[in-house]
Amino acid sequence: MKKIYRTMLLVGIAGLLFPMAAGAEIRAKSYELGLYGGYNFFETGQNLKDRPLFGARLGYNFTEHFALEIGAERIRTRVDDPTITGVQEGQYRSPMDRVDLTFYHLNALYHFTPERRLTPFVLAGFGGAHYSPRIATGDMATINFGAGLKYAVNDKVAFRLDLRDYIVTEVFQESYHNAGVTMGLTYTFGGKRAAPEPVSRALTAPEPEAPVVVVLAEKPEVEQLTAVIVEEKVVVLALEDIHFDFDQATLTPEAQVILKRNIEVLQKNPKAQIRIAGYTSAAGTEEYNQRLSERRANTVRNYLIKEGIIAADRLSTVGYGQTRPAMHEATPQDLYSKAARSNMRVIFEIDFK
Repeated sequence: MKKIYRTMLLVGIAGLLFPMAAGAEIRAKSYELGLYGGYNFFETGQNLKDRPLFGARLGYNFTEHFALEIGAERIRTRVDDPTITGVQEGQYRSPMDRVDLTFYHLNALYHFTPERRLTPFVLAGFGGAHYSPRIATGDMATINFGAGLKYAVNDKVAFRLDLRDYIVTEVFQESYHNAGVTMGLTYTFGGKRAAPEPVSRALTAPEPEAPVVVVLAEKPEVEQLTAVIVEEKVVVLALEDIHFDFDQATLTPEAQVILKRNIEVLQKNPKAQIRIAGYTSAAGTEEYNQRLSERRANTVRNYLIKEGIIAADRLSTVGYGQTRPAMHEATPQDLYSKAARSNMRVIFEIDFK
């Protein structure tokens, strides 16, 4: 067993040295589908060779912190020392040779930092172990516990590292440890992203020389807001901002819902000119972010025209890149911080001149 836990310790230290970037968070009410491979270390008493394993898992995140998952692994191994003969329950001996083993389990997970890109977790659960040929009267029960890391590539795909111990046991009889180290990919679907915090500060108008009136919508019920027309003024409507995923210029279903609510306000002023302003977070180069902000503004403009909601001659676009942030980003490398999510947006600037 010393060899097993020494290996687990080394892999765990390597995992902790993985870059501590922050980003796509664990989403409540989301599913995770994973495929993985690794290596299984048998306890000496079973007389089996350590071998690779392959498996799959399906999990459900009830909250950002708590999840349940089911999974199964397959291992093909052989008797380690063929000179040992005779019969002993729980141990393989000659003339047996090849052995197939399947672990299946139900585990509970707890995520420590679900809002960050690198998320440590612990798990515990129970299941069963099926040996072929058998070393007991039937499938043996297992108790599982371990720890791991999830590293999000984006909001859908993540790398996952697990360090696990399957304790195979029969009641009132000897137990066997089966330590495993696995790595794999996880695909997330469903769930809800955390909504960005409302911006409670005056937004800067695009033309500083013009008098400005700022109308703030502090509540989500913005359809009840009526913009006041002021001659020779620019009105910046701080409605529910249209937010985007990191490095994306595609409207999410959530963004389309918010956009439709804002449109009700815009339609109450049919003669006003509408400028669509795109912004980005601080991550990335200034040149790239400038182009991304323009793409975001054009995405919203094209949506309004395609849906036949606002006439094309009333719409113009501008990109501000990472300038004029809604919130200061103290750590730009934190790609999905509260400030970053607030800055990945599009707002409407209404000109009544």
